Amino acid sequence: MTRHIALLAYPGCQLLDVSGPWQVFASANALSPEPLYRLTLVADAPGPVMTNGGLAVYASHTYAELSQRLPLDTLLIAGGSGVMALRQDPHVLALLRELAPHVRRLGSICSGAFLLAAAGLLDGQRVTTHWRHADQLAEEYPALNVEPDALYIQSGDRYTSAGITAGIDLALSLVEADHGAALAGQVARELVMFLHRPGGQSQFSELLRCQQDAGPLRRLLDHLHADPGGAHSLESMAALMAVSPRHLTRLFKRHLTTTPVTYLTQLRLEQARLALLDGHQTVSLERLAERWRLGGAEQLRRQFQRYYGVSPSVYRQRFGAAAKSTSTLASALTPTLVPTLVPTPLEPSPCH
Repeated sequence: MTRHIALLAYPGCQLLDVSGPWQVFASANALSPEPLYRLTLVADAPGPVMTNGGLAVYASHTYAELSQRLPLDTLLIAGGSGVMALRQDPHVLALLRELAPHVRRLGSICSGAFLLAAAGLLDGQRVTTHWRHADQLAEEYPALNVEPDALYIQSGDRYTSAGITAGIDLALSLVEADHGAALAGQVARELVMFLHRPGGQSQFSELLRCQQDAGPLRRLLDHLHADPGGAHSLESMAALMAVSPRHLTRLFKRHLTTTPVTYLTQLRLEQARLALLDGHQTVSLERLAERWRLGGAEQLRRQFQRYYGVSPSVYRQRFGAAAKSTSTLASALTPTLVPTLVPTPLEPSPCH
């Protein structure tokens, strides 16, 4: 069965909120012997639609024509600054209310949630949006249960996501729900994505924030991130920076509120966590601990349990590629993208 998916664009929409999910479905088609999705871009009139970045996309049909193209499997609303004006258009709101009962999945990327909320189509639902707009969404639409830190959320037949790249994650989760994890993984590899992130993951990366705050340590952090499993030591890290180990420790504490060894351990634990997410269902904890220089399996298990509150096996079951549905991913435990490892004895967490 070919599923009809429409994306709704408007002047001032975010380019990647349109092109990102679109390319996920298009790539799924390219990887299948038969077309899996029929894609339609709609706007107030056929023709070019100027995005908020100044690059136009081309809409083939109007909003009103959607009602003539039912049944519609999925309708996604792009985000962007122009949505704030669009949500004041009574004709668009009425059309969405008319279409909603006939659409199997209704969703939004980023601030597109404001349009669905204005139409009353998210009342009583768990929703998310870009972190910058989450407070405004919750304040203006108190009937919504806004979760500001999730990448994407499924609540019944409603789907909402955070900004830009999270729309790609949402689209991948829809492909997975329709056709399985194997195809979704193929699409992610085709798009050269590092990881298909679960919806319950945080929008923020603590190590990214550390890189931004690193100051004179940025060169060293880039070196560690390029090869987390390398034979790094306090002495070798200090040599790379042409400082003494004691001075390097002072720099880490001053800029990142942690130590070099703790930061490196966190980075390695992150790699082990990603391996659990990325379909390595048969990799043992012993091998992961050895690969990322995290001691033994028991030490890795204790670190995992201490931060996530679950064992690695439970985490893999909830968030790994073998998870059976997007609802499992979205409703399970919500970790941050990068763990704040609490070593023994206790040391300050980085970037806090």
